[in-house]
Amino acid sequence: MFCVPLNSTLCTSLRTTAVKNCVLNQIVINGLSMGNAIMLCLLFCSVHQEKHGESDTTCPLMVKILDAVKGLPAASVALKLSKKGTDGEWTHVAIGVTDETGEVHNLITDQQFPAGVYRVDFDTKAYWKSQGSTPFHEMAEVVFEAHGEGHLHYTLALLLSPYSFTTTAVVSTHQ
Repeated sequence: MFCVPLNSTLCTSLRTTAVKNCVLNQIVINGLSMGNAIMLCLLFCSVHQEKHGESDTTCPLMVKILDAVKGLPAASVALKLSKKGTDGEWTHVAIGVTDETGEVHNLITDQQFPAGVYRVDFDTKAYWKSQGSTPFHEMAEVVFEAHGEGHLHYTLALLLSPYSFTTTAVVSTHQ
């Protein structure tokens, strides 16, 4: 995929208007589905244009959710973060709810986020029920290894529809 250089005006437009129309008019897409192109462009905007928290050291994991039906951020989606123990059992670490921008910041601190395998459970059923839809999935689950190659920052994106979901991540070094 290739995105034209994004500026803050385009990023604001991506967040506040019908994303599909904005992307079709502003972005050159080669070889990716529209959903993946939208997510990657939204992630690019948030990672490169926004500052959150006091610094990346207070926000090592950020979550962003987009409602693919409306083409808008998915607000009020509950999520739970768990860490896999050496015994294979999952331990609850943090909970959060997306804000009006479809994001969760300050979910966990660096000290609470050591190297390991993590799982994020998104309560997609409750979200779709609140939107008047009957979803296929009870929840969306994303499992990933954190800090396997050093201290990193993770932006996890989820694109939702009542019958499907897709995820992508931007992994970068702390600055």
